[in-house]
Amino acid sequence: MNVPVLFLLIFILNFVSVISEVSLRFVFITEVHEPELAQEISRAVKMTEDNEQDLLISDEVIQLDRENADESYNKLCAFVSKGVSAIIDLSWSPWEMAEQLSETAGVPIIHSLLGAQQLVSAFDSYLDSRNATDAAYLVESESDVDRILYELLGRSHVRVWVHAGLTRESAKALRNMRPEPNFYVIVGDEEFVMTTYKRAVKEKLVKRKYRWNILLTDYKTVDPSMLVLPTFILQSDFGECCKLAGLKEDCICPSNMQRQQFLLKNIIQYTSEVFLKLGSNHAVNIDCENPQNEMNVTRDKLYQIFEEDNAKNDSLLFWDEQRSGLFLRSNFILSMYKPESGMERVASWLANEKYELLPGVELEPLRNFFRVGTSPAIPWTLVKYSETGEPMLTEDGQPVYEGYCIELINKIAEELGFDYEIVTPKIGTFGRRLPNGSWDGIIGDLMTGETDIAVAALTMTAEREEVVDFVAPYFEQTGILIVIRKPIRKTSLFKFMTVLRTEVWLSIVAALLLTGFMIWLLEKYSPYSARNNPGAYPYPTREFTLKESFWFALTSFTPQGGGEAPKALSGRTLVAAYWLFVVLMLATFTANLAAFLTVERMQTPVSSLEQLARQSRINYTVVEGSTVHQYFINMKFAEDTLYRVWKEITLNATSDQSQYRVWDYPIREQYGHILLAINASGPVPDAKAGFQQVDEHTEADFAFIHDSAEIRYEITRNCNLTEVGEVFAEQPYALAVASGSRLQEELSRALLDLQKERFLEQLSAKYWNESARQACPDSDESEGITLESLGGVFIATLFGLGLAMLTLAWEVFYYKRKEKNKAKETTVKTIEAFQPKKTKLPKKMAERVAKLRNRKKSAVKPVTIGDTFKPADGGVSFINVYPKYNP
Repeated sequence: MNVPVLFLLIFILNFVSVISEVSLRFVFITEVHEPELAQEISRAVKMTEDNEQDLLISDEVIQLDRENADESYNKLCAFVSKGVSAIIDLSWSPWEMAEQLSETAGVPIIHSLLGAQQLVSAFDSYLDSRNATDAAYLVESESDVDRILYELLGRSHVRVWVHAGLTRESAKALRNMRPEPNFYVIVGDEEFVMTTYKRAVKEKLVKRKYRWNILLTDYKTVDPSMLVLPTFILQSDFGECCKLAGLKEDCICPSNMQRQQFLLKNIIQYTSEVFLKLGSNHAVNIDCENPQNEMNVTRDKLYQIFEEDNAKNDSLLFWDEQRSGLFLRSNFILSMYKPESGMERVASWLANEKYELLPGVELEPLRNFFRVGTSPAIPWTLVKYSETGEPMLTEDGQPVYEGYCIELINKIAEELGFDYEIVTPKIGTFGRRLPNGSWDGIIGDLMTGETDIAVAALTMTAEREEVVDFVAPYFEQTGILIVIRKPIRKTSLFKFMTVLRTEVWLSIVAALLLTGFMIWLLEKYSPYSARNNPGAYPYPTREFTLKESFWFALTSFTPQGGGEAPKALSGRTLVAAYWLFVVLMLATFTANLAAFLTVERMQTPVSSLEQLARQSRINYTVVEGSTVHQYFINMKFAEDTLYRVWKEITLNATSDQSQYRVWDYPIREQYGHILLAINASGPVPDAKAGFQQVDEHTEADFAFIHDSAEIRYEITRNCNLTEVGEVFAEQPYALAVASGSRLQEELSRALLDLQKERFLEQLSAKYWNESARQACPDSDESEGITLESLGGVFIATLFGLGLAMLTLAWEVFYYKRKEKNKAKETTVKTIEAFQPKKTKLPKKMAERVAKLRNRKKSAVKPVTIGDTFKPADGGVSFINVYPKYNP
């Protein structure tokens, strides 16, 4: 064979070889923030050409700048005008201009994801099954932040917060985030995940089980000993690594596995293989200004082959018709770690399948977590103290609370199955509108998302209802009430003597003495008295001496009366008048004594708000800035407004409006006076100070106007306090949630169930226990008269008994002395009777007689009771001690 023929054969063979090669032209769309991806695309294309000898691939990369989309579109048009087989969109979300070009020109467009978007999307299915509402994602880089945001926005029902890494500042932001995320998700390789988790533990963010989750983007495992609480871990099956690298299924995944590069290589290779199946070149020049649907047939055939391969369900990639994309058919494995039982696989599903738990697996229901706002108030929310008197604290150093509201939210949480944390406002208490239009206190926290539910002594007002949503009231018997200290009774043993004044008692004594004297006088000088006319009364009669007359006047005050009355008409007339005086005085004293002792027990300085406003002795106050304080301010404003309107009507009234012309202002201006008195006394900073001031004023000259429920609670625990008047300005207490919150309906149903169970009644009976006042010494207003009030009566009786005993002793002494003196006088008289007149007695006898005579002279003349004496029977005998006298 000559040389020309040989060269001809070689040329023919090379020409046939060139003719048999398939030439493809791919346009890749990437994000402008991923410039390094262009080099990986070139390497992946080279790897594909090396595997396919008859394949020639041209690649063009467009870095999509979404802020300058027109410029990026011009580049795309320039590339496709030179010929294009397919557009491979690797951007974070579909580019609308490229989609429109594919639709009009028929250019096949293939979407795919190279990052962790598929893993995040798979975990979103798990979050959706757990009814998650908020999730915080921590990723490795800012590019990952954009990838996840573009992947989840519009597809997920969960509100997400994504941040690159976890620093001290981002940890603080997470801690202060409101509403607090339901779940926290760390996305990245094993090293980044464990470093971030350790930082979260150090920043005290890991506080609740199953709330922190790990998504591993590489093919390594985490160290379970580093996990402090039960955690869910999601990652792809390790066999995926081998498939991507083209190794055996039981291979050991390389530590430096470049997942993104191998995934990109498989996408290009699989797409090229499908084009090879079509059997011809498919690079068509496209005019963006005048597209002609030149590639519709190629696109449809390409998509059809993707669908047919997808049905086999054994390839590494799968076709998603809805998103027009080729995605990695990952086998996701969801594991649950518990410190007590270790790691457990709970779910496994392919990327093109729905999330589903493994047979026989049931996850522990997750309890929602809410921040419950409250403000200290008695007895609603109280700081709990230990036995040593120190306030009890939580692990985070926050006070532990107890009270009506705490028990209520405990019961609601038990019914609805959620956990909660008590939060008190940093500024303000229950909430008031500030001059700039914002709110502080509990209401402000609800508006800013600092809290989810407000459970406190929160009244429903029109202003508050404009910014938050109230739930059905849980306590309806509240309002405003007045509390005052019980007046201290001035106890006295002779209090019964104070029924009549001193001048009345003196007048009674004077009347008694005068009546006794007049009875004696009339009995002595009346010719018809028993003394002066004894013949008219043959039977024994009472002789009214001066002493007997006074005794009659005194005993006439007793129920048994004075006894036998005088016989003369004048004396009886006097006695009848005196008896009428006695009856009237006894009736007056008895009635006044009963009324005096009864009124003393029931007496209160004031009995209503109107009386409190009209008097000036009792000062009163309220808690500064409270709803009670605002109530009086509003009422004062209403009074001023009504007065101004009435004045304008009156002064400007025409002849047809003469009925408005009245002399006096028809509305009482009491709230203005009340507010002035409150400002004069000075509002107190809190209720504790108000109750303390009331308790310190022992004269009951200070009142405290406050919430009725808190006042009645304090009264059951303080025997010195008492409520005054009736409850006014009644308003209910209710739970509150943020405006539009889904919790409103659930809480309303829970409260209705508690009302049916009578739980709220039991709670009220516990904190407003009226039986606690039984321990007070004078809690029963219907008790009898105390010994302190009538002790003087018993003392007077005992005094009379003692005086009677002393009188008896004096009578015995006097009687014996009188009898002794009488015996001595009889002896002297007998001796003198037998003594001769001129006989000189012996010296000793004479001295003895002289002593007896002198003693007789010096002796007090005895008092004789009665007028006559009866001699003793047998006479008086004596022994003669003198010698017989013989003259």
